[in-house]
Amino acid sequence: MKLALYGHPFSSYTWKALIPLYANDTPFEFREVSPMAGEEINGFVQSAHPAGKFPILRDGDTTVIEATSIIEYLALNHPGPSPLIPADPTEAATARMMDRVFDNYVMGALQDLVSAYLSFTGPNRTPVVIEPDMARAEEDKARLRRAYAWIEKWLGDNELPAHVSLVSCAAAPSLFYADWVEDITDEYPRLKALRAELLALPSVARCVDDARPYRAYFPPGAPDRD
Repeated sequence: MKLALYGHPFSSYTWKALIPLYANDTPFEFREVSPMAGEEINGFVQSAHPAGKFPILRDGDTTVIEATSIIEYLALNHPGPSPLIPADPTEAATARMMDRVFDNYVMGALQDLVSAYLSFTGPNRTPVVIEPDMARAEEDKARLRRAYAWIEKWLGDNELPAHVSLVSCAAAPSLFYADWVEDITDEYPRLKALRAELLALPSVARCVDDARPYRAYFPPGAPDRD
């Protein structure tokens, strides 16, 4: 049975799971989650995840939730030319550490900032774009700048693998969207270069292109670039 990934093309965490699948040419079926997707897809997502979130990977009778766990599972069960997890245990621990940094402190601050532009109090809790609390938004931007500075310093002493790995799968969507809301300026040259390098990876570029039709839905407004 072919792998199935449930997610949405504009979702950063869906990208995180798609990038390793694309990089290793792993056969899979993409099942887009949306209000129009129907009960078979949406019902499965609601029952398979404790919060009804995606991405979700199905491999026969096995269901894997959370993007990081999906990458770990793919590395073990569907390996390819891009080694997603370093073989050296110490390097693997570092990769997992940086995965958490990008998820928690870049993507986390970014998602909080985007949420400031949304209200979930309408019918069926459908998100509605609102005028944001700018004080809250500025706090989230400050969190992003702090994360940028920390990663910039870390990159001065460490190297990330050039191939697709757990770290690049976390970094690519995080940095792609974060730069939309708080510029990665020349103050962070290594981080800025890393973002450009990641966006040049074919598996990442494919995610960027597939998400283009949805840019109008980005609450703070998508820039006319990338």
